[in-house]
This record gives sequence, C-alpha cells and structure tokens, in this order.
Amino acid sequence: MTLLQLAIIALLQGTTEWLPISSSGHVLLAADFFEASPTDELLINAVSNLGTLAAMLIYFRKDVASAVAGGFELCAAPISRNPLSKGARLALAVIVATPVALLAAFAYEKLLPETLLESMRSVYVVAATTILFGALLWWADVAGGRDRREEDMTLWHAFLIGATQAIAAILPGTSRSGITMTAARAFGYDRTEAARFSMLIGAPILAAAGLYGAMGLVSADAGTTALTIQDGLVVAAIAFITGLASIWFLMSLLSRMSFLPFVLYRFGLGAVLVLGSPLVGLF
Repeated sequence: MTLLQLAIIALLQGTTEWLPISSSGHVLLAADFFEASPTDELLINAVSNLGTLAAMLIYFRKDVASAVAGGFELCAAPISRNPLSKGARLALAVIVATPVALLAAFAYEKLLPETLLESMRSVYVVAATTILFGALLWWADVAGGRDRREEDMTLWHAFLIGATQAIAAILPGTSRSGITMTAARAFGYDRTEAARFSMLIGAPILAAAGLYGAMGLVSADAGTTALTIQDGLVVAAIAFITGLASIWFLMSLLSRMSFLPFVLYRFGLGAVLVLGSPLVGLF
C-alpha cells in the first residue's frame, strides 16, 4: 500500500472511532477499495487504535487520572474498608464492563472459521448492521430517560453496557462506541455522559487491540505485510490527531442536540452500500 492510502485509512479510523458510525466498517470498506490484504487491514486498524486511544486519554485526562488512582484504591479497599470514591467507582465500572468484549474479540480472532469470518466482512453485513444499529440508536435516544449521570451508574448497568461491545467485536458496521452509547441511552443516561462512559470503557479494548497489532507489525514476515514500523507510526499519528478532533466534535455536538445526525448518516451510508451492491442489478 502507498503512504497516501495508509493516511486515508488512518484518517477514517481516527475520525470514526469515537463517533457512533463504526470505524471498523469504514476501514473495512476502504481497505477493500485499496485491495489491502487481510493482514495489512488488521494491522492498520490495530495500530490506529493506539492513536485514537491516546487521543481519548488526553481529552479525558482528569477522568483517566481519577480512575487510575481509584484502581489503587480498589486494591486497598478490602483492608481499608473505606467507602469508595468517585474515581474508584469509575475504575470498578470500567473493569466490570471489559471481560465479555475481550472474550468475544479473542473468539473472533482465534476460534471462528475463516469462511465465516470472510462472510461477516461482506458489504451486505456492513450495510445491514449500519442500518439496524442506527435505528436502535435512534430508538434509545428518543425513548429512554435523559438525566442519569455517572453517580447513578450501577455495576449491572456497567456490565450490560460493556457487554454490548462483544457484538461490535464480531459484526463490522455495528460501531463499538455506537452500541455502548445506545445501551447507555436506553438505560436513561444523559447524552454526554453516555458518550463519555462509552469512550472510557473502550480504553482496555483499544489498548488490547493496539498492542496486538503492534506485536503483529514487529513480528510479521516481510512477505505477509507491506507495512513497516515507520508506516505504523504515521498511521498512529494521523489517527491521534483526527481522533482528538472527533472527540471534541462529538462532545460539543451532544451538549446541544441529539444523535440524529449520526443516525441519518448511518441510514444514508447503508442505503448507498445496498444500492451500490452488484446484486441490486440482478433484480
């Protein structure tokens, strides 16, 4: 792949990772258009995750610092028996939200048959999930309550919101951030709170995916991937800059209006994919 093609894919990944429109679906479509190998696509996606993760950690640095300190507090809690602070409760919510998605991602990479994986990557799957989960986001945004905040978060809510990431790990086009925001809105959390919690619980998943991709980039044989470590650094840097901008855009938008622009985008993208499908001409 050329550096320009890598930059375009990294730009897509960084822009869409935190928006509820599916970064994996956009990257898959772009990688297919550029005829990237499955190995290259996996590595580009994974290395980009490191850039978008860094963007999130910087934007929410106060929350991240509070959760890290809270993690140490959790370790001492059985001895101190003190009431948990806000940071400790946030850390516990992130921990509870993570395992199901990690197991699903592992199963996707290691256990599912190659033929099934290939069929799940089709444009028809991306179109269907783009439309379906866009409709669910629309429903959750208008039907649920609107004023729950972080202090109202229960461990059961955190577990269920985090568990929905397993669907996004398996079905491209779902959107990990989109489905967790949908679940949070369905439970009645404020839009900006739903987006913030979605991004915070996504950190362990992105870190795991990014490290997996980085190790694959370092250990890959020259004949199996066209990427170099320098290419990976460029991809991560572009994803970081665009990821930071997209987080700012999302939080600014949700403080003033609903998720409707993203829902309409998903419907439009799904329609374009369906109408552009070669099977449409057969009917």
